Amino acid sequence: MAPVLVFGASYGSLFASKLLLAGIDVDIVAPAAHAEELNREGFRVIYPVRGQPAPVEVDSRALPGKLRALAPQSVDPAGGGLVVLAMQEPQYRAPELRALLAAVAAARRPCLSIMNMPPLPYLARLPGIDAGGCRDCYTDATVWDGFDPALVTHCSADAQASRIAASPAHVVQVRLPTNFRAARFAGNAETALLRDVAARIDAARFAAPQGAIALPVRLRVHDSPFVPISKWPMLVTGNYRCIREAGVRSIEQAVHEDPAESAAIYGEVAALLVRLGAEEADLVPFEAYAAAAHSLGLPSSAARAVDSGATDIERVDRLVQAVAAQQGLRWPPLDALVALVDARLAANRRDAGVAA
Repeated sequence: MAPVLVFGASYGSLFASKLLLAGIDVDIVAPAAHAEELNREGFRVIYPVRGQPAPVEVDSRALPGKLRALAPQSVDPAGGGLVVLAMQEPQYRAPELRALLAAVAAARRPCLSIMNMPPLPYLARLPGIDAGGCRDCYTDATVWDGFDPALVTHCSADAQASRIAASPAHVVQVRLPTNFRAARFAGNAETALLRDVAARIDAARFAAPQGAIALPVRLRVHDSPFVPISKWPMLVTGNYRCIREAGVRSIEQAVHEDPAESAAIYGEVAALLVRLGAEEADLVPFEAYAAAAHSLGLPSSAARAVDSGATDIERVDRLVQAVAAQQGLRWPPLDALVALVDARLAANRRDAGVAA
């Protein structure tokens, strides 16, 4: 199998660790200085494993697959297979990443997104959604213009992982070890490639001191194109509601400080997906999400970014609002949430001297 090209060395290292453990080579895109560090020291992913007395630390240097870290300008996208998009959506407008993304599109490489924000070409595959009417929800929608929607699929990135405070940048801890749930590609050949990757990940075992063990976080491939956006109710109910007028709160607090309100918001977004064509089986029940939220004691990455002064973040909240409006729906709680995030970002832009 050709090396998998992974955009992003933070959240992307979680997916890359699964590939490397399965014996699949990985080229990971990172800023030049970070790429040098990764080539020298590799990365570590710390997994909680059921039945193990302590978390399991996976060192990329000890895995069967070969890791190569590259600065964007050093990547030749013409000769490989699968591409994994693991950076947050606003990052792709950086000139060197925009150029590489355009080269990937021109090379017609199949792309799997594990972003929270679905790539714009993937929206074009979903019945009931006018992708053109959603362009304003993206930081720069033009970065996606060269892609064939048939070669782009998306994943519900339910697994939660983040860097550890005061630890090196190449160390990531998995906080919610659930699965990546991807939609098949439009074509059979690309889907077969994705299913092959999933099968290899399933079969892989980690050589722990106590013996070979199966690590959590798998890749599941579904026929329904709505499975990847089944995370929208979770993102709106938890991740974006971590953002407050002043400061932030944890996902656990966002979900459980007012469970009735959370259940109502979750239900509204889930009902939108069903209206678009999703089956109930495609979705995660609120009760299951609420139970998982008890383990999410940190603010979401979007909330942390806003609180740290970010001028742009992924705007799934705005995307859900836009898709709902296309269906003739308006929800005051969602409108208030979008307005709050807009205001916090506008304040950050003023403080940074960045034009709106």
